[in-house]
Amino acid sequence: MATEHLLEEFPPVSRAAWESTIARDLKGADYEKKLIWRSDEGLVIKPYYRAEDLNGLACLDAAPGEFPYRRGVGASGDWQIREEIDAADPKEANVAAHAAVGAGAEGIAFSNALVKSGAELELLLAGLDETPVHVENANENLIRTLLERLIRRSRAAETSTGFDALANVDFTIEVIAAPTAGFVPFTIRADKFEEAGATVVEEIGFALAAGVDFLTAIQERGLDVRRAAAAVEFCFAIGANYFFEIAKLRAFRLTWARVLEGFGVAGEGAGARIAARTSRWNETVYDPHVNILRGTTEAMAAILGGADAVTVAPFDECYRQPDEASRRLARNTQLLLKHEAAFGRVADVAGGSYYVEVLTDAFAHDGWKRMQEIEALGGYRRARADGTIAQILEHGMAAREKAVAGRRRVLVGTNQFANQAEQALERVDEQRMHEARRGARTHEDLRLRTEKHVSAGGKRPRVVFAEVGDLKMRMARSTFASNFFACGGFEIETRQFEWPAEIAAADGDLIVLCSSDAGYAELVAKLMPAMKELGRSTPVIVAGNPENADELAAAGIADFVHVRSNPVEMLTEWQERLGVKG
Repeated sequence: MATEHLLEEFPPVSRAAWESTIARDLKGADYEKKLIWRSDEGLVIKPYYRAEDLNGLACLDAAPGEFPYRRGVGASGDWQIREEIDAADPKEANVAAHAAVGAGAEGIAFSNALVKSGAELELLLAGLDETPVHVENANENLIRTLLERLIRRSRAAETSTGFDALANVDFTIEVIAAPTAGFVPFTIRADKFEEAGATVVEEIGFALAAGVDFLTAIQERGLDVRRAAAAVEFCFAIGANYFFEIAKLRAFRLTWARVLEGFGVAGEGAGARIAARTSRWNETVYDPHVNILRGTTEAMAAILGGADAVTVAPFDECYRQPDEASRRLARNTQLLLKHEAAFGRVADVAGGSYYVEVLTDAFAHDGWKRMQEIEALGGYRRARADGTIAQILEHGMAAREKAVAGRRRVLVGTNQFANQAEQALERVDEQRMHEARRGARTHEDLRLRTEKHVSAGGKRPRVVFAEVGDLKMRMARSTFASNFFACGGFEIETRQFEWPAEIAAADGDLIVLCSSDAGYAELVAKLMPAMKELGRSTPVIVAGNPENADELAAAGIADFVHVRSNPVEMLTEWQERLGVKG
């Protein structure tokens, strides 16, 4: 049987047939509630996508490397492995850069280097002429010094900086008017939007609006827009929503090409230069090796989305100065993806995925619309200056943090599935821990409060989860409730009990009853007198939210823990009630 005829053995399945099967499997459950997801961006995500969902989408036939770059700016999927060097001293930073290049890094980003003179710049860049270099905290003087150096001596590799293209338009014009091959002096920092609470649509829209302001300023002064487009890099943070992040970079390339087309630039000069970095917002202090897994999936999304350069953060950067081992792990993440998983061999691996293509088109459309809204307000610089951008971001961040606090957005090891045995206090630099606004910080502060209390000589509260009665309900509720309290740093003990008297005698600072709603009334009616008889005043909580909660409270139940409980508020309250003082 010929390979090309293989699929002929499988008859096509219509959408109606799929829907009929789904309806049967749902057994009367609400289709919308069970299978439709409404994202923060306002997208309605369906449970499956088919070829007909691609009807009407733009530029699906464009090959990789072809305008408008939906499928990437190159003919392959290769990318630059860029490593951040955070040493401030130029000589120390140079030594670290050489070590990184020797271990596999293909580009270097000096994130904190302090360069005050041409001599210090020479120290920083010594021996790196063949290595692409990005200087993040460059100021105007440093950019002028870089220009002089690049004009004075040839350099094989590209040089870029993190200088804001809109910080001083007159200076921007000065630099672009004196072009130097291989110099990308400006960056538009879309990563700051993601880490401040932006949705994918807002990231794209704000980055486009900033780029439009930049190009407009160049055009108004009579300079070649094509030259300006080659002088700017876009930096994006890559978050946890894997397919969204892939589609984000594809959509941005597509829309930036359209922006440049509107300024008279098409073809090769319209490709966006994108640097991607794993998001700081997702990093966690507790269970920190999970950050390695986060960095891996985020790097994969950046690569499949077509980033030109990718930086994976060391797993421990959010709570201490990364050491050589953690930097090596971060570097090797990309080396494995490139050399063992062969991610760079094929361009636009996600291309043709019905889901990714639909997401790409939706993000491009809505991102363009968001950019137009900013333009209608007077442009990006005005919206930034009058606080409009900040207000939008703060609203998004509040919603994001609320989702984390309520555990609707999971951070593994922090607000869900915590390792109760883990202690972080001795390894944490709290100043560094609070440098970035991360989703985990509130929960981390809660847990560190317990650790500080114990370190100061206090007792770690011990919570006994008493499983009673119905097997299925008691196990489900003890799993939920123990996970809930472990996130506050409490000591956890889960036991099965036969009689209320056994529970009354349990050695704990807090008892959580885990049973069925129907069994709580009888259990509490026997337990509370038994505790009184033993002279025990240990608080008792019920796992669940039974209809007779008021009656149980009147009988002596101190609280109820369930899916609608606010974890941060409840854990804080019980820390205080159990004497935890951080």
